[in-house]
Amino acid sequence: MDDIDDDAERLRFLDEILSELRELAEDHIILIEGNKDRKALEALIGDGFESIEVQREGGPLAVAERVAASGRGAVILMDWDARGGRLAADLESYLRANGTEFDTSVRRRLSSVCRKDIKDVEALDSLYGRLSSAVR
Repeated sequence: MDDIDDDAERLRFLDEILSELRELAEDHIILIEGNKDRKALEALIGDGFESIEVQREGGPLAVAERVAASGRGAVILMDWDARGGRLAADLESYLRANGTEFDTSVRRRLSSVCRKDIKDVEALDSLYGRLSSAVR
């Protein structure tokens, strides 16, 4: 997906990923870095999902324990910069240790589709708007 330069194709892939995220959000908790990430996701998939801001809620270990206690799975949706990568790796490790189901494919595919334009979840809605305008 890194070599996709066509805006229409990138928008199509982005729509597919967001549709999958919407479905996952029905029974998974979305793990994000901050409130701006939540606002961007609300604009793209609606506001009927549960999320946890990892740093605000005590860091990766505390969040992994909280998700495990909920009995739900998690979607790890950290930014695709170096800091986000470290947080995602820590979350994977702690969630795995707690026997909690988690998804990393959404983050990986968003990173692949968006990396040349943005590096974080909070800018997803802006990129989506720009691609939508360019295609129409």
